[in-house]
Amino acid sequence: MNATEINFDGLVGPTHNYAGLSFGNVASMSHRAQFSNPREAARQGLAKMKALADLGLGQAVLPPQMRPDVVTLRQLGFSGDDATVLTRALKESPEILSACASASAMWTANAATVSPSADTADGRVHFTPANLVAKFHRSIEPATTARVLRAIFADPAHFAHHEPLPNTPAFGDEGAANHTRLGGDHGAPGVEFFVYGRHAFGVGSAEPKHFPARQTLEASRAVARRHGLAPEACVFAQQDPAAIDAGAFHNDVVAVGNQYVLFYHERAFLESDSLMAALSRLVQTRAGRAFVPIMVPEHAVSLSDAVRSYLFNSQLITLPDGQMTLVAPRECLENERVRAFVDRMLASGGPITTVRHFDLRQSMNNGGGPACLRLRVVLNEAEKAASNPRVMMTPALFARLMDWIERHYRDRLTLADLGDPALLRESQAALDEVTQILGLGSVYPFQL
Repeated sequence: MNATEINFDGLVGPTHNYAGLSFGNVASMSHRAQFSNPREAARQGLAKMKALADLGLGQAVLPPQMRPDVVTLRQLGFSGDDATVLTRALKESPEILSACASASAMWTANAATVSPSADTADGRVHFTPANLVAKFHRSIEPATTARVLRAIFADPAHFAHHEPLPNTPAFGDEGAANHTRLGGDHGAPGVEFFVYGRHAFGVGSAEPKHFPARQTLEASRAVARRHGLAPEACVFAQQDPAAIDAGAFHNDVVAVGNQYVLFYHERAFLESDSLMAALSRLVQTRAGRAFVPIMVPEHAVSLSDAVRSYLFNSQLITLPDGQMTLVAPRECLENERVRAFVDRMLASGGPITTVRHFDLRQSMNNGGGPACLRLRVVLNEAEKAASNPRVMMTPALFARLMDWIERHYRDRLTLADLGDPALLRESQAALDEVTQILGLGSVYPFQL
């Protein structure tokens, strides 16, 4: 059955800031306490969405989440009206306030793992919101994520929604940032490729020494089971601990796949040779075409260059004419070694024929590139017809959202501003309006 891959990008929220909350994310930590520009961040993300839609690609929008999260602050003992809660939190525990004000839900690659109907036993699209237990500021996202996904994909005849995995590090799940679907045509059965950082219950397994591994093998296997995936269509591979220690906190910092192509760094995976052989056999069997691995050697692009430039956090997409293009951050142009490798790759006659660079500096300063900003969802025509059409990017929606950003977003935000009750009111007004624009109903706790 004909199917389309649609990228669901997260709109940057009004509280986009640089609190340096994510240990293991080099960019996030290095930009801590700098002032941010939420308006420019939202414009940059929306401009990328519009550009990809203009290329004829499926492109949709996911809304921000409500921040500062006064519901969570109250759960942590800050009482009183909203203004008092924020004032107390800023004074008594600015770190907790920063976490409860993070706009990290913009990185929708972590929103969920999605398996298309061509791969699942019941022939429905399956969604599991990531529990994101590795970081407190992200662990408060899943409940709203689940409501948003259910509002967009509401028809139970076509869509199956699961609860997040148990809220424990043993089942730490970071969503699609550690999951790639490989194969041929999007509507045909594919190979679901899960990457993990550690074994929760394993003995003597390799682990990073400096930064934590967030995804467990046990979580990845649990998602595959609940999605009804055939065991012979799944591959589970461990990320190289050296990559995590270099700042590749998710696998999408060192690898990106699309259909029959996997573009990856030499140090992305443990036992890389046997892994590529297994993927080659499965893609040939499932998709009936040759698998093309494109390995970038360490001597050409070091792990540190890969993390600084986010070369592999690019989107690898197939254009309507069948050509593949790399949607890369502008930082790839600014790194000489990365730029030189990409130029050689494009000239080699391989499947990736073009590269398009985007200015996503506001997101990149927090450690999120093009691939972080999107969740891939494969839908056939019936499933697309059963989805909420108002989230699909069109020129009219782009214009409405640009106007919405101009009216609701600040152009400068510091950590001290997170305790400003006016910012909370601005965020609530913005999110009330955007849910109306996108036709999502009441998906935020303050609307219930």
